Amino acid sequence: MIEPYQAVGLIQTMRGIRRRADIQWNLDHITHLMRAASWLSGMDLPVRLICVPEGGLQGFTDEVMDADHEEYARECAIDIPGPETDQLGRLAREYDAFVIAQAKARHPEFPGRFFNVGFVIEPEDGTVILKHHKVVPLLPVEHSVTPHNVWDRWIELYGRELDAFYPVADTAIGRLGIMMANEASYPENARGLAMNGCEIAYRGPYPAPGVMSGMFSVQNRARALANNMYVIGMNLGTYYLDADETVPIDTFSGQSQIVDYRGQVVTEVPHGGASTWIAGVIDVEGLRHFRATAQWDNWMKDLTTEQYQLIYEQPVYPKNLYLDRAPYGHAEYRERVTRKQVELLQRRGVWVGPDRADG
Repeated sequence: MIEPYQAVGLIQTMRGIRRRADIQWNLDHITHLMRAASWLSGMDLPVRLICVPEGGLQGFTDEVMDADHEEYARECAIDIPGPETDQLGRLAREYDAFVIAQAKARHPEFPGRFFNVGFVIEPEDGTVILKHHKVVPLLPVEHSVTPHNVWDRWIELYGRELDAFYPVADTAIGRLGIMMANEASYPENARGLAMNGCEIAYRGPYPAPGVMSGMFSVQNRARALANNMYVIGMNLGTYYLDADETVPIDTFSGQSQIVDYRGQVVTEVPHGGASTWIAGVIDVEGLRHFRATAQWDNWMKDLTTEQYQLIYEQPVYPKNLYLDRAPYGHAEYRERVTRKQVELLQRRGVWVGPDRADG
């Protein structure tokens, strides 16, 4: 039996990096913040899970500065496992808690490229037990390669199955999955995790203005409700663009949440712009009991999959986009991908184009 425990999501100040060595500032800050969060949150129930937000190690310099992909892969991306995950592993052992974090990382099968990788570290010996390669980046600006971008090779390496795209770690505190930032904008990614057994989903931060308009909260609650799983949706604190920047900017606007398997907010930190954390109780046995006994709102038992397959019979987003080339920069992506995707849906009659001249 898994006793109820506390999960902590760090809401950290972070600095964007221009070289790999800059990560250490963020790791030092994570160390201090983890100490405070674990001590105070552990006064209620034991802290068994600590989540470091997406961007917490490296920031988003590659996205903000429209950086060259291969240069970033060479100078800033990390290896998993590597020194950075080893340092987080020592913290996992110290606090006897599973740690989930994220980094832009290289892949040995794709030289000169980097992926956006979420990973789980277990506390027994501080090793990485799960790696999730982000399947949907912040498409207009994020340069990370995704499995779909290199589809043919990815299938050769990992097979055409849920574990290749939505891996879940079966642990002593429940089944853990990762759903970063823009991944949760699409209900299919949460469903992929849930169909692979996920019970607690790490959800990476979301930027303004999507947080200000309520999208972050709506997505967190909807993904949790539709799949009867916990969602730990922590945002970031203030953002320094790089190691030399003196002006912090709140790019994320708060609204961190832990949501339970019925879509109800367990705990929430509405403010942003500061280093803090969110903590809440995870009751895995309660979740399992609900899934087993509810008659109506344990929704997944009622999926008419044959019918839903009709929705996805025609491909939409192009696969293998970066199989033979580096990812596009911002302007080139807008012209070669975004505009063409809109035109595709209009040609199919799915969308009706606007009457405005600038449409």
